[in-house]
Amino acid sequence: MPNFLTDNPAVYEAWFPDPEHVAARFVDDVARRFGGGTDLLDVGCGTGRDARFWTRRGYRVTGLDNSPEMIAHAARHCPDAEFVVADMREFSLPGGFDVITCLDSALLYCHDNAELEEFLRRCHDHLRPGGLLVAEARNGAFFLGSTELLDGVAERTLHHDGRSYSSRTRLWIDHAAQLLRRERRWRLPDGDELEQRSAWRLLFPQELRYFAARTGFEVLALFDEPGPRTDTPWTADAELSERMSGDRLHLVARRI
Repeated sequence: MPNFLTDNPAVYEAWFPDPEHVAARFVDDVARRFGGGTDLLDVGCGTGRDARFWTRRGYRVTGLDNSPEMIAHAARHCPDAEFVVADMREFSLPGGFDVITCLDSALLYCHDNAELEEFLRRCHDHLRPGGLLVAEARNGAFFLGSTELLDGVAERTLHHDGRSYSSRTRLWIDHAAQLLRRERRWRLPDGDELEQRSAWRLLFPQELRYFAARTGFEVLALFDEPGPRTDTPWTADAELSERMSGDRLHLVARRI
């Protein structure tokens, strides 16, 4: 399904700024803490912004995304990495990796159990023995006791490169499908309006532990904060909270 932000990588980077490279530093710190190597596959790599940071840190990076526009943008801006257009549930790449990352809730586009298991099996098969999977996503358990993200409609306007982009976003829970659904209505600079819908799996901590074990991983850490998208800032020596009450979920698992 077309997506305005992924079809327009420069606007995407302005919409989701990360000038301090917090997401990329998070992966680098976690990989070093848990003994990961330097051959890294980034699933859902988007614009390649994180890949630029990692290559400067000495990683050999491959980025994977299902958006041709994102991959073209990434290849132009990060020539030291390799990029490929592929689906996270179907990819097959030569060689092996020491670290596989999956950030920004890309994991949750696996909407059912079969898709989630297939993605994790492919990660397992592409990791060298002892390799690390580092994933970051919304925490389904957060929505058991909070409607904070579901109340009302969120409005936002971005002024970028002399143009204005406005959106109205509504979130709701599809209980039967166990999905967090999103409707976003855009007003674009030329006056056009665009409506887009998407959804994320509401994945709970115990589910993630179960599927990780089922697909050949040992869970080394599962925590809600701090992380690259939490209110508590990430630091390299951070203590990892296991309360699971925050809206983010972070997984570090080793291929057995």
